[in-house]
Amino acid sequence: MSGNRTVLEQILYTYPECDGWKHFVEGAIYHLGNLLLILAFMGGSGIYGCIYIFALMGAGFLCFALWGWLSACGVDIFVWNLLLLIMCLAQISHLLYQLRKESYGEHYDTLYRTLYQPLQVPLEVFKEIAHCSGMEVHYLSADQSYALEGKTPIERLSLLLSGRVKVSLEGQFLHYIFPYQFLDSPEWESLRPSEEGSFQVTLTAETDCVFVSWPRKRLYLLLAKEKYISRLFSVLLGFDISQKLYALNDKLFAKFGLRFDIRLPSLYHVLGPCSDSSGEIAPEPLPSLLPQDPPPKVAPPLPQQAPISRDHRPESGILGDCILQKGHPRLLSYGRAPLAPTQTPEL
Repeated sequence: MSGNRTVLEQILYTYPECDGWKHFVEGAIYHLGNLLLILAFMGGSGIYGCIYIFALMGAGFLCFALWGWLSACGVDIFVWNLLLLIMCLAQISHLLYQLRKESYGEHYDTLYRTLYQPLQVPLEVFKEIAHCSGMEVHYLSADQSYALEGKTPIERLSLLLSGRVKVSLEGQFLHYIFPYQFLDSPEWESLRPSEEGSFQVTLTAETDCVFVSWPRKRLYLLLAKEKYISRLFSVLLGFDISQKLYALNDKLFAKFGLRFDIRLPSLYHVLGPCSDSSGEIAPEPLPSLLPQDPPPKVAPPLPQQAPISRDHRPESGILGDCILQKGHPRLLSYGRAPLAPTQTPEL
């Protein structure tokens, strides 16, 4: 009867019976090996996660090999765990070689550690982003222009790695761009993939600058293909644009003592001229801002309001009452600051 059993039945139903259970536990090395295997299986993904997993698994197999040689006295236990240890060491060596091979140069490595690694962007994703830029680094010398107002077409997206760039409009200083900020994020967001346009501002390097660029069409193809990269760039560009808007808002506060709602139209055209290139704002004389035609009838004076504190942010409805007369967007009335005109290009 037993001869008619299949191999599967012999494996499932025929097994050696234990003569008796041991009344002592194995040594500490055996339990340490099991603990290391448990910790190894808690590893994460990516190259660093795999290095963590195989390193702890190798340590666990080493403990099992020592246990099989010293305590269990089993040659098969020792040999199998030794082979598994060698395989783990070979896998770790391969991963370390891959990690060394993935270096893209000093500038790209610094970019990943500074901007992308804090956001927990996998190295494989950054590899696609870096290859999209062509793995090239561009340079600007001091006083060299990156873009000219109304002349330079919008055909790439650039990120400043070092240096400082000045943004100006019609010769008037707007704000600075510092390292790890996009040079042309407002222009990038202002156009659809099928549209063409040119810069509304002039970007000039104040110091020697280093930046990386992504060609517009190639980056659009990558964003359409990889949704994760598309969401990543959407977050980075949104944060960058908000920083630029707050920089403009702080400049307006320094000039007029009033903070604007950044949800209003473009703030570019409400900035007065500057005294010099250092970014200091020169006060505009009131007579030069008044129209040349006869003034309209003066309404009864309003009660004098208390000065507005620095931390006060008036609502849009309050600011809406201060809209200037049509045709004179920079006309100043006593105690009020001009709003951004509604018929201006978007940021």
